Amino acid sequence: MATIVQAVRLALHYGEEHLGVTDVFGEDVGPPLGGVFTATQGLKTAWNSPLDERGIIGTAMGIAYAGGRPVCEIQFCDYGFNTVDLLKVAGNQRWAGAGEFAMPLVMMTPSGSGIRGSLYHSHSFESLASRLAGWKIVMPSNPLDAYGLMLSAIADPNPVMVLLPKALLRQKGDLLLPGEPKDQDELKDRIDAPVGDRIAWKPRWPEMQAHFVPIGKASIVREGEVATVVSYGRTLPLCVQAADQLAEEHGWSFDVIDLRSIFPYDWKAISASIEKTGRVLFVNEDTEVTNFGEHLFRRTIDEHFYDLTVRPRILMGKHLPGIGLNQVYEQNSVPQLGNIKDAMRALVEDPA
Repeated sequence: MATIVQAVRLALHYGEEHLGVTDVFGEDVGPPLGGVFTATQGLKTAWNSPLDERGIIGTAMGIAYAGGRPVCEIQFCDYGFNTVDLLKVAGNQRWAGAGEFAMPLVMMTPSGSGIRGSLYHSHSFESLASRLAGWKIVMPSNPLDAYGLMLSAIADPNPVMVLLPKALLRQKGDLLLPGEPKDQDELKDRIDAPVGDRIAWKPRWPEMQAHFVPIGKASIVREGEVATVVSYGRTLPLCVQAADQLAEEHGWSFDVIDLRSIFPYDWKAISASIEKTGRVLFVNEDTEVTNFGEHLFRRTIDEHFYDLTVRPRILMGKHLPGIGLNQVYEQNSVPQLGNIKDAMRALVEDPA
């Protein structure tokens, strides 16, 4: 089974061959490295930009204005904060042009904690990104969704931000991508560049097939009756793990919703689940002040106050300037399995 980073690479290759991708670029994106996480190894349109995040976004906008279809990478989302003014401009162009000027650019960037990246490589970006009107924002939690969301992002005429959870990039999926070899060793041999001298290396791409995950459509990864848990990215697999453990320990069954798209988001799926269970917990790792989950929390109260049997809950990262390198600091800064399990247990045990 492919990892998330392999799924992204295969999607970008498919985009080059079938969806009109003209440029894949960013810091160390081209040969010989192929991206700091190797997401762009072997791609024929990949090239290296200067170490200039604002230049990367500006260049992507220019390519899109000129009729190209670029995919640019900000090496870590922490450095996307340098580009917020340009992201705002990119997001308003179709609106300002009454729909006459497409802006088909994709910005992908690793987001979140989990690799002990310390202060400058551990931020989450989705809450800030959700405030950039005109952008579509997606965040996969497994390889098949990463493949499908990337294809949908490439095909979209609007700017789309693909946030990739750093901690999950090397995680294998449970389902094969369409066209992926069944043998993981074969896939690695065909598309992963060798360590060391790779000047003469060329990938042997499998014949990949289309698989589009609709932007704005959530996935129900567990179905249950006692409560609803909504998450995405790194914390989504932890929510699933906690739900499975609590089902085994207490017989409790949870609806676990993988949001997949931060904006537009699937309120219909969230709303239907809340109406069914009457209890809801939102989980993410971004900092707790002006967190995207707080918007969902507020909308839940506005629209489902009389459907709730207990107060809604939200579990977020602590409001800190950064996450420390020390593993203890990192694990105590953002939700871990134990925190999520405790929050889910408290949600169920709260008397109606």
